[in-house]
Amino acid sequence: MNKMSYVFKTSGVCAREIEIELEGNYISSVEFIGGCAGNALGISSLLVGMEIGEVIERLSGISCGNKISSCPDQLAKALEEIINHCYLKAEA
Repeated sequence: MNKMSYVFKTSGVCAREIEIELEGNYISSVEFIGGCAGNALGISSLLVGMEIGEVIERLSGISCGNKISSCPDQLAKALEEIINHCYLKAEA
């Protein structure tokens, strides 16, 4: 299974970046740098082992307070960026 690491610079949220590790199309690790530590750890724990297409579907469009985006939404954007740049393909 292909392993890859990816760092995504966030925009408009408290976390500065998201470090993502994938094994094939599955999340093996997510770390939010900055932001709400407890929420970030909780989200990260829940996502381990999930297929990236499912993560994108569940997290896209979530806002935080009066912000347009959120840390989960930014993670979905990062995963979409990975797919769109052909680093890997989402499973159907």
